[in-house]
Amino acid sequence: MKTSEILVYKGTMTGTIINVIAVLLGGVIGLLFGSRIPERFKSTIVAGLGLFTAAMGLQMFLNSENPLIVLGALLIGALLGEWWKIEDGMQALGQFLEKRFYRDEEVGSGSRFVRGFMVASLLYCVGPMTILGSIQDGLTGDYNLLAVKSTLDGFASIAFASTLGVGVLFSSLVVFVFQGGISLMAGQLSAIISDPMLNEMTAAGGVILLGLAISNLLEMKKIRVGNFLPALIIAPLIVWALEKF
Repeated sequence: MKTSEILVYKGTMTGTIINVIAVLLGGVIGLLFGSRIPERFKSTIVAGLGLFTAAMGLQMFLNSENPLIVLGALLIGALLGEWWKIEDGMQALGQFLEKRFYRDEEVGSGSRFVRGFMVASLLYCVGPMTILGSIQDGLTGDYNLLAVKSTLDGFASIAFASTLGVGVLFSSLVVFVFQGGISLMAGQLSAIISDPMLNEMTAAGGVILLGLAISNLLEMKKIRVGNFLPALIIAPLIVWALEKF
């Protein structure tokens, strides 16, 4: 492999590595100093993050040019997610990491560790900056967008880790695999994804973020949010099908 090829390859993961470091650093700060923050402050901070996440999700949904495409993607995605048991898989992964690396009196799918792992993983991996930033980083080595996202994720990790615990740190594994995977496949994705497809994928991601806020952050109603993730793939596929047929 030539030196230039090595440099290009390294550039494809730069933004993701920065993001992982930001999540870990923010999480450690939250764990170290979280005990000094009064409980009412923590709950208010999480509620604020929930409101912001809901507003951001709604703003993303407004990018849709055809809401029916988003609805179809969410319904099909939910069926696939339930079939593949994505939410259960994420919970199982969280429980495995908890048993392997952490000891707490509360163990199981409803534990603080698993909740922190799932909330952080979904929030950090669903959004336009994740998709666009990863593609941009993979294609050109320009990681500015992911650097902005990393700053936001770092501050969010401080708040999450102080309230939801060490599980937040392990979400960095999901960030590394998900964002890094998109960056590495960016060359293929750029030739396939058009602007309309990206708009509907972003809108579907917005609804998922809204569900995350309602279910896990504001705790208004329990929703198996992880099972909607296939909608991020289904939405651009529906746009592609409508354009072709």
